Amino acid sequence: MASEVGIDLGTANVLVYIKGKGIVLNEPSVVAVNKDTDEILAIGEEARQMLGRTPANIVAAKPLKDGVISDYDITERMLKYFIRKTCGSGRFFKPRIMVCVPSGVTEVEKRAVREAATQAGGKEVYLMEEPMAAAIGSGLDVTEPDGKMVIDIGGGTTDIAVIALGGIVTSTSVKVAGDKFDESIIRYMRKVHKLYIGERTGENIKQAIGTAFPREEEVSMECRGRDLVTGLPKTVDITSEEVMEALEEPLHLICEAVHGVLEKTPPELSADISSSGIVVTGGGALLYGIDRKIQERTGIEVRIVEDPKSCVAIGTGKALDELDAIQSNSLNRKDPFN
Repeated sequence: MASEVGIDLGTANVLVYIKGKGIVLNEPSVVAVNKDTDEILAIGEEARQMLGRTPANIVAAKPLKDGVISDYDITERMLKYFIRKTCGSGRFFKPRIMVCVPSGVTEVEKRAVREAATQAGGKEVYLMEEPMAAAIGSGLDVTEPDGKMVIDIGGGTTDIAVIALGGIVTSTSVKVAGDKFDESIIRYMRKVHKLYIGERTGENIKQAIGTAFPREEEVSMECRGRDLVTGLPKTVDITSEEVMEALEEPLHLICEAVHGVLEKTPPELSADISSSGIVVTGGGALLYGIDRKIQERTGIEVRIVEDPKSCVAIGTGKALDELDAIQSNSLNRKDPFN
């Protein structure tokens, strides 16, 4: 049975890391509930397949929005399911749990996450800010005095932080990330093509031909939805250039947030970042050309880590191993794990 568990409680996906085993679970943060009986019908990938396809008495929804809990009861039940699925359901066994939260959450939101993890079966629950976990998971030595800049683009939030000596020197969290990319694509299809598409179709377009920087060779795909004029099913072709146009606004907001953090960074650490570059993690890092988009805006070399989606979960697990060392090295914060 697992004694130490790291959880990346994301808006889009939940990843569970178990000490000695690595990542044992990666499922969408979606729950399907019967409104009449309050019974949970499906959790994870099975529930995601139901999005936009349920009858009136069944709701398939995400209990986390913009990186924080929007439905406490459903989040607790979802966490309990994932912990039991990965750690077993021993009544007397309770693991130590490290859960990641966005860098800008309030004390009330932190308490909600901590209580949900405790009710789900945690003996001791620690909270860790996502950029710190992403930095550890990507292999950066966060205890060094040299400044490191990390951008974690998740489903609900983009967390940007400058890290040195085991602590976060300056950071920001903006509620613009993967979900906003999907929404921008959906809005573009309605405005330009008069086509109404659902969340899953918007996400599929983003993953297939989404782009943040001009491609050398343009790609396209068929997109199916409902014609807003006739009300009938309709198919249109959409190109990667059109998707880049659709994503222009959310990408601009992320680049502005990065610029804002760099402006607040002490000059010595700015010099370190200029030479070492910026590291990008999270599922949003998989968007084509996002590294070149940020590099064009900042003039600093940008690197995407090898497995960006898993970085935060791996970082939480590693942080549990080195809990004492990181806490003693944190000079700018009394408790880096909140």
